[in-house]
Amino acid sequence: MIMLSRSVEIPESEIELTAIRSQGAGGQHVNKASTAIHLRFDIAASSLPAFYKERLLTATHHLITGDGVVVIKAQEYRSQEMNREAALQRLVNLIQELSTVEKARRATRPTRASKERRLEGKARRSSTKSMRGKVQ
Repeated sequence: MIMLSRSVEIPESEIELTAIRSQGAGGQHVNKASTAIHLRFDIAASSLPAFYKERLLTATHHLITGDGVVVIKAQEYRSQEMNREAALQRLVNLIQELSTVEKARRATRPTRASKERRLEGKARRSSTKSMRGKVQ
């Protein structure tokens, strides 16, 4: 079980992990060992609550395909186990990031003093620039 919060968890059976060969330089080790992890998680078929599913399916994120499948490739580490942990952590971070509800912004107006300071600064800059002209 992968814990997202105290009440929400994902069974590991819903996450498809595949070991693949890593990219890039590395010699014999990289050519022979399948240390990279390819994680696939189908949002619609998961047991996540409806709120989480809705937020994830409506989000536009480069890790989520058009079909609603999260695809993560982890190959930062040389060991398969560390890449597996990194992929699962990235999945948890993605779900938590996309499911947080941001506070609504309250419209505010500038204070009278701040307006006066702004206008005073503009007048000061204007006079400084007008003094740079030719002397007559």
